[in-house]
Amino acid sequence: EAYLAIVRHFRPFTPQSAMKSGSAVIGEGTYLYPNAFVGNNVTIGKNCIIHPNVTILDHCIIGDNVIIQAGTVIGSDAFYYNTKKDREVWFRKMESCGRVVIEDYVEVGAGCTIDRGVTHDTRIGKGTKIDNLVHIGHDVVIGDNCLIAAQVGIAGAVTLKNGVTLWGQVGVSKTLTIGENAVVNAQSGVPSSLEGGKMYWGSPVDEASKKIRELVWVKRIPELWKKVMS
Repeated sequence: EAYLAIVRHFRPFTPQSAMKSGSAVIGEGTYLYPNAFVGNNVTIGKNCIIHPNVTILDHCIIGDNVIIQAGTVIGSDAFYYNTKKDREVWFRKMESCGRVVIEDYVEVGAGCTIDRGVTHDTRIGKGTKIDNLVHIGHDVVIGDNCLIAAQVGIAGAVTLKNGVTLWGQVGVSKTLTIGENAVVNAQSGVPSSLEGGKMYWGSPVDEASKKIRELVWVKRIPELWKKVMS
């Protein structure tokens, strides 16, 4: 309750009916397409393109030369709950007081969702490119020049160092770190931190070369079983 009281003091709910809040600051050369929603105390830098039906919620910060494609939501509440099973409602919402900060030259694809931090900022580093239908959880910190392909899901409080690549449908568990220039191949599941500078694959993920060797042996199981039984 004390936490919620603090959040409501510093981040009170402020209803808004206009598509662009009067407290928002929009930089020179930035273009907002029809039906783009810009919340209270949002700052958008210069020369950005905000496509139709983008939602940028309160207190978020967008840098210069950023492109956000249609239907993306920036600054949605964290999926973060106080859990007690001795009450009628087991999961009680822990309100989010952080922001989303998107640095210069970032591109965010269509239909993405980027949650605000609970107590810190969710941050997308300079030059990072994000494909369509990506979810980025609360308090995630993504470094510079990362590449994130479609349908990736990143859980809360993950850190991606500079130059990380996540290919399509990678799932990343919470509160871990992926090191600089790591590459995680498509449909991999990442349950724990990874060293930088290596290529990974599989679920659970491991170094790609090791996983490929494992797959070769798995494919030989029917042949080996036939030999054993003969």
